[in-house]
Amino acid sequence: MSPRVAISALFLLLSVFITGCETTGLSPQQALSVDVRRRQIAMEPRGDFYVGRRFYIDHTHLWGYLRSPGQDWNTAKLVIMNERYQKIPNRLPEQPSDGGYAYGDDHNTEYRIWGRYTGRKVFDPNSNLVLPEFELRRWEVSNASPGWLFKPNERFNGSQLLRAEPGSTP
Repeated sequence: MSPRVAISALFLLLSVFITGCETTGLSPQQALSVDVRRRQIAMEPRGDFYVGRRFYIDHTHLWGYLRSPGQDWNTAKLVIMNERYQKIPNRLPEQPSDGGYAYGDDHNTEYRIWGRYTGRKVFDPNSNLVLPEFELRRWEVSNASPGWLFKPNERFNGSQLLRAEPGSTP
């Protein structure tokens, strides 16, 4: 390989690396944790269930994100749960009179979820989103404190989503 080709290849490689760092905004340590998470997800047992992450925003009816086992969280869908057959996990009063646990206290808890998508879209007026409806049949907690959802540098402020939801505007 000529020196000119080698230098061109080096600049191309560096530009890809630099561009990748700029677009993700992640430190090398955060990027490593993303790789570790991807490997963990790839090794998940498969089955007839979904992996769910509770995502609570006050006064909304959305439940959280569902993805298939082995699929990255970027493929997850934000859903509204249909409780015809089973109540959602942590179905508690929004403001308990005894000062105890409240609806949404399970924010960021990871679940195994059984059920099916109904094919319907449901409008949540408080979030102004139209989301897929999921008919819940069964659930179990799989991780009470799983950490970040989409990116290690994300910060949840309690009142907005961490990403724009494709196809979710009315």
